Amino acid sequence: MEELGMHRVAAKFVPRILPADQKQQRVKFCTEIRQLASDDEKFLSRVITGNESWVYGYDPETKRQSSQWKSPTSPRSKKARQVKSNLKSMIITFFDTKGTVHKEFVPTGRILNSGFYYEVLRRLREKVRRHRPQLWREQTWLLHHDNAPSHTSVLTHQFLEKNKIAVIPHPPYSPDLAPCDFFLFTKMKLKLKGCRFDTIEEIQAESQRVLDTLTEKDFQEAFQKWRRRWDRCLHEGGNYFEGNGGR
Repeated sequence: MEELGMHRVAAKFVPRILPADQKQQRVKFCTEIRQLASDDEKFLSRVITGNESWVYGYDPETKRQSSQWKSPTSPRSKKARQVKSNLKSMIITFFDTKGTVHKEFVPTGRILNSGFYYEVLRRLREKVRRHRPQLWREQTWLLHHDNAPSHTSVLTHQFLEKNKIAVIPHPPYSPDLAPCDFFLFTKMKLKLKGCRFDTIEEIQAESQRVLDTLTEKDFQEAFQKWRRRWDRCLHEGGNYFEGNGGR
């Protein structure tokens, strides 16, 4: 190893192996959105970003969370491999630099299809009218969500066009560029890891409690982190950068 200058490394898990065209889409997205933010100092304050995610009745602790302090003479700990529970609830959340604009849980047994997402967007639009009156009056708010089928359906497009809601396009397979994924859901699930919930109601109540602890400063920092991630993605030529010092 010393003579050859080699060392053993482990592979890094990524959401998907990106072909050249998808890397280019990521570069294009970051270039364009960075320019928009540069041209308009109020750009980030006009963005409402959202996504959905499963929350589990039991989500195992991370390896770091389950570590323990031991003395040199202590026996090595043993821990059985654990998996996520089948009990789960899907949360949908939208937020901006000021905080949560709208959140709801998908009712048990319902599927998040285009019809349900259409109703979610109607409720989001009403929340914007009530809680972000200036954005509503000026009609300047921008919606950011990913490319899930329900987000890109004909019904969704028709609703957005009818209500003149501008959308920031998102590159495919890019959770590292989606604030909900790298900030909101990550923070929420980290707090819930290792906890056990016996009912859907308990999952939802605790998820909401954790989200309610986030401050306006947390949301502002999330958007600034998003901004830094555009630069990081461009520096990496569209490659994933998680685990390479990306923040």
